Amino acid sequence: MTASPHARDGLLIELSRSITEDTLAGVPEPAVLEGVCDRLVAGGVPLARMIVGVDTLHPLVGGRLYTWRRGDGIECVEITREASLPTAPMWVASPFHHLLVGDESLFRCRLPPADGRYLFPVLAELAEIGITDYIACVHRLGDAVKMGEFDCVYSSWSTDAADGFAEVDVGLVAALGPFLAAAMLSCTVRQITRTVVETYLGGDAGGRVLRGAIARGVAERIRAVVWFSDLKGFTSMVDSTDPELVLPLLNDYADPQVEAIHAHGGTVLKFIGDGLLGIFPVGDSTAEAAGRALAAADAAFAALAEVSARRVAAGLPATEAYLALHLGDVFYGNIGGAARLDFTVIGPAVNEAARMSAMCRPLAQDVLVSQAFADALPAARARLVALGSHRLRGVAQAQALHAVVPAARG
Repeated sequence: MTASPHARDGLLIELSRSITEDTLAGVPEPAVLEGVCDRLVAGGVPLARMIVGVDTLHPLVGGRLYTWRRGDGIECVEITREASLPTAPMWVASPFHHLLVGDESLFRCRLPPADGRYLFPVLAELAEIGITDYIACVHRLGDAVKMGEFDCVYSSWSTDAADGFAEVDVGLVAALGPFLAAAMLSCTVRQITRTVVETYLGGDAGGRVLRGAIARGVAERIRAVVWFSDLKGFTSMVDSTDPELVLPLLNDYADPQVEAIHAHGGTVLKFIGDGLLGIFPVGDSTAEAAGRALAAADAAFAALAEVSARRVAAGLPATEAYLALHLGDVFYGNIGGAARLDFTVIGPAVNEAARMSAMCRPLAQDVLVSQAFADALPAARARLVALGSHRLRGVAQAQALHAVVPAARG
C-alpha cells in the first residue's frame, strides 16, 4: 500500500531532526547514514541500496564513498585522487557528472528502461541485480564553503520493489537530500580541518592546536629525543641539477624519514630546506623514547638506500642523509607573529641537534648521537662508537659524540 503524503511528511520531520541532532553531536558519517536508511525502511520506503559520495581535501585521498545495502549495513571506501579527478572516466560516465554539467539536481530512471537504452553504465549494472527504480541527486555547495574539489554532495537511491518508488518516496528523498548534504558537509569539513592541520603541523602538534593550544607564546616544557637530519651535498646538488628535478628529489628522500618517524611514535615538526626536524617525546621511559628514535633511524636509512638505488637505476640524481639524535628539554608550543604562528620546539637541545648534524660530514659519519642520548639507551651501547668531545658552532661547551654502527640487515 502506498504511504500517504502526510505519513511521509512526518517521516521527513523525524529524519531531519535526527540528522541534525547526530550532526551536532559529532556522530560519524557511517552511523548517520545507516540510521537514515534504517529509518526509511522502517517507515515503509522500499530502499534497497543507497550511496553518498563526497570529495575531500587530502594529500592522498580524493574522496569517500558510502554505500548502504539492505541487510548488509554500510561500507566506506576511500577514492584515490586519480580516480576522483573531474576527468576520471568513471566519473564522467556517471549520472552525477550529468547533473553537475547540466545544472540539474535530480535524475530518475525506471529499470529496465522502456526503450532498452541505458544512459549510464551503472544503470545496466543495477538492472542486472534486480533494481527497478533509481534516483540520483546532487547538492551543490556555495562558493564560501567549497574546498578544492569538494564542491557538492551526491547521492543515489535504488529500490528492487516491483512498482519502483512511489511519487511520495521520490519527494521524500529529494526533501531529505539537503539535510544529508549539510550533515556530510559538517563531517567532511571536520575531517579536512584535521587533515590540513596534521599534514602541515604533524599529528601531535595538530591535535594540540585543535584542542585549543593556539595562543602565541604558550609552550610546554617537555623532554624529548630531537631528530635533525639533512641531505648530503644538497646545496651543490641544487646548483648543478635541473630545478624541476629538485622537488621530486626532496619528496623521495623525505617520505622514508617521515614514515619511519611516524611508525615509531615520533612527530615531524617541520622541513627546513633539505632538513627535517622531528621529536620523540619522552613518556614514562627515556630509554623507550630513545629506542624508538634509533629504530626509526634504522628503518629510515634502510629505506633511503632503496630510494637511492631506485633513482640511480632511473638515471636520476641521488644522495644520502645525515642524522643527529639528541636528548634534552625543549619548549613545545606556538611561536611567531600574532597573525602567523608555528607550532614547534625551541631550546638548546634543538640548536645542539642541528649543530651535531653539521658535524656528520667532517667526522665522516651518517648518524651521530649525543652523550645524553647514549646514556639514555645503554642497551644500544654495543652499536655506539665514541668519537670524543667536539666543539659545536655556537655552543659554549664541547659535546661528546658517538657514531652509530649500522643495524645488521637480515
